[in-house]
Amino acid sequence: MIEGHFIVVEGIDGSGTTTQCAILAERLRARGLPAHTTREPSDGPVGVLIRQILTGRVVTPSQHGVRPPTWATMAALFAADRLDHLEAEINPNLTDGVTVICDRYDHSSVAYQTVSGGGGDDVSSWVLQLNSHARRPDLTLVLDVDPRVAASRRGMRSGGPELYEVSEMQVELAKFYAKIDELFPNDTIVHIDANLDVDGVAEAIWAEVMKLRGESA
Repeated sequence: MIEGHFIVVEGIDGSGTTTQCAILAERLRARGLPAHTTREPSDGPVGVLIRQILTGRVVTPSQHGVRPPTWATMAALFAADRLDHLEAEINPNLTDGVTVICDRYDHSSVAYQTVSGGGGDDVSSWVLQLNSHARRPDLTLVLDVDPRVAASRRGMRSGGPELYEVSEMQVELAKFYAKIDELFPNDTIVHIDANLDVDGVAEAIWAEVMKLRGESA
């Protein structure tokens, strides 16, 4: 059996990654193509722990009270979750010929942990090395969006902001994503203008996925 394609959708919080993953999967299924959506942090045991950290339910004690784990601890947790995610969910689906669409992958780890770790090249290099055994996607779609637009979208969500959903950090993340190709020179990365409406973004994504498949949109 021919393996399915591994497609990753990336971007800052509020860029529309979750919405676009769902739309892409439905369009593929409408063509009779099996598709599976997933996300990182995953729904596995390590991923569940990470989500509890992101929402403030798990904290680390310190001399000055409780705080979130450090960027290095988070990077290690994300890397562990990623390898478990690949083994338990992503690779089995790909082997069965299913296209896997993942909402975030190691590009997020490099972006978020580099920015939260001070933005140095040494941080990026360490996180990249930590994820060196992660399978490479066939296509990574980066949703580039104005941080102000993304902030407006996040404001319409229910619930409080998560750990990284701080406006200043999101601005730095947007700058980082704009040049993320430099850190993944062997990946196929395509930037999508996510300032467009939902349908416009979906059409741009569809065109790139059809190109990957060698088909016409």
